[in-house]
Amino acid sequence: MEPVSESSRSRRRMTGAERREQLIQVGRALFADKGFDGTSVEEIAASAKVSKPVVYEHFGGKEGIYAVVIDREMQRLLSLVTQALSASHARIKLERAALALLQYIEESSEGFRILVRDSHAASGTGTFASLISDIASQVEDVLADEFKERGYDPKLAPMYAQMLVGMTALTGQWWLEVRQPRREEVAAHLVNLSWNGLTGLDPNPALTAATRGLILSPAAEARTARPAERESKEQEKLRREQEKAREREQRERAKQLERQQRELEKVKEREQRERAKELERQMKEQEKLRREQEKAQEREQRERAKELERRQRERAKELERMQRERAKGFDRQQHGEI
Repeated sequence: MEPVSESSRSRRRMTGAERREQLIQVGRALFADKGFDGTSVEEIAASAKVSKPVVYEHFGGKEGIYAVVIDREMQRLLSLVTQALSASHARIKLERAALALLQYIEESSEGFRILVRDSHAASGTGTFASLISDIASQVEDVLADEFKERGYDPKLAPMYAQMLVGMTALTGQWWLEVRQPRREEVAAHLVNLSWNGLTGLDPNPALTAATRGLILSPAAEARTARPAERESKEQEKLRREQEKAREREQRERAKQLERQQRELEKVKEREQRERAKELERQMKEQEKLRREQEKAQEREQRERAKELERRQRERAKELERMQRERAKGFDRQQHGEI
């Protein structure tokens, strides 16, 4: 039995799940590079080395792929931040949350570029601002507890949560391009400003021992530090978001199917019009040809009539000439007898 070559293995037909995942990854790279509007179904299909109908079959168009990519990136980032906020001490929560965002940016640069772009309406999952708002709602609970313990008004927690998360998110967008200094140092300076304030800045900030070197995993299941009630709320929220994502995908598929049907109807109408025009053109050509044939026949008949008339005149002239010749001969004979 001959060994299977590398080219034979590469030509192995993908399963539906494998093809779907391939299209998601190809779309993710193109969306990060060109954005939603700058990416076409043709480019996605060409990069994946498939035909356009394959893309439509799996996702109904680029809108479906974009929605899945956005949903995955949001879930990944939310998962990292949620894990970070499970720490017991407030400062460690802040450190780990900042580090989680920077870790996500470093490990998923393409995903972060997609999230921070102006989200397209077709995604159905909201803009980067809505994601930041989701994270701020979690930070809000942490700040409310801290405010109560320190005698501050807990009603101010939502505002402070927006401030902290907004500051961290904007710093992350800046760091996405410069990548200097390293992420732990950036996180330390973020915490330095947010924890100590401008009047109490540490000249040499550093993360606590509980945070240094921490690597979070979005797939991790260990979240024992969070209360059961919050865990339940987060699971319910995740379930609702997944249901919404499925509903969005179904709506997008339905819209795409409806759009394809309309396009097919337009194509059929266009073809019918073209066929009608072609039939009309052929009928005109046939009528034109018929008229030309009739004219040709009329010309031919006129020519025949003229030719017949000419021959008749020639015959008449010949007969007249012959009669004159006979008359002359008869006259000569009569004169000779006399």
